Amino acid sequence: MSHAAARPRPLIRPRSVRTRRIAFDYPAETLPRHYVSGDLVMSHVVSVLSSFFPEGEDFFIRTVRNYRDRITDPELKEQVAGFIGQEVTHGREHRAFNRRLAALGYPTRNIDRRLHHGLRFGERVLPKAVQLAVTAALEHYTATLAEVLLTDPEAQALFDVDEVRSMLQWHALEESEHKSVAFDVFQTVSGDQALRIWVMRFTTAGFLAATVGNTIFSMLLDRATYDGPRLAESLRRLRHSPWLKPEVARRIRDYNRPGFHPDDHDNTALIEEWKNRLFGEEGALADRTKGPA
Repeated sequence: MSHAAARPRPLIRPRSVRTRRIAFDYPAETLPRHYVSGDLVMSHVVSVLSSFFPEGEDFFIRTVRNYRDRITDPELKEQVAGFIGQEVTHGREHRAFNRRLAALGYPTRNIDRRLHHGLRFGERVLPKAVQLAVTAALEHYTATLAEVLLTDPEAQALFDVDEVRSMLQWHALEESEHKSVAFDVFQTVSGDQALRIWVMRFTTAGFLAATVGNTIFSMLLDRATYDGPRLAESLRRLRHSPWLKPEVARRIRDYNRPGFHPDDHDNTALIEEWKNRLFGEEGALADRTKGPA
């Protein structure tokens, strides 16, 4: 792709991207087989997405680190350090969660292993700029899905296991905090609008295919899938999922707009609200962390 369409070097917006040292635990007695409100399909979808995170977060870190020596803006350098620290912690916590899911019968190890080989192959054959563009695209997905969890009471109510809900809310907050970092690195080292949009379209196809395909694979291993009425009811509920609303799809597609930037959707107030709810003096997770919130 030509860089003729590159935009001017971006102005980096100040934002706090801090690494929080935190850990979660999932005792056997508090995590049922279908832990998302007892829903069959959503439990498998969430498990598949969690299976993607450890290898996915490692890939994100590597693609940003490829360009670390080309980042001179002190604000962006600090944000990149925070981004890497947060993603390392996300990967670690999802690995722990995935081990618990594997004990319940979810194929998290199989999905993790296949994704590892797929991403490593991609790194061998794709230019580094394309790899970084993939990270920026997927970060838009994670930030959008995170914002649904943080703003939609229906989405929050689905997670009725306290430890799972807390872990996902923490992860969603940090995805919201660093949603622009990989994008700003891409804009700094490339800024090629055509490449960014082209990569997003192919990433969308791959991400949706991987999510649907692995969810079907996971469900085929679950005896409850073969309970026809239960499966039908779960699929009916899925059609009304807060993550499948038209406005969520529009938010995802906005990435393909020339001149788009993640900060076009300002989430400053949302971040402050959830930092206080989770890590303020009376925050739900205030006693879990060491260091600044």
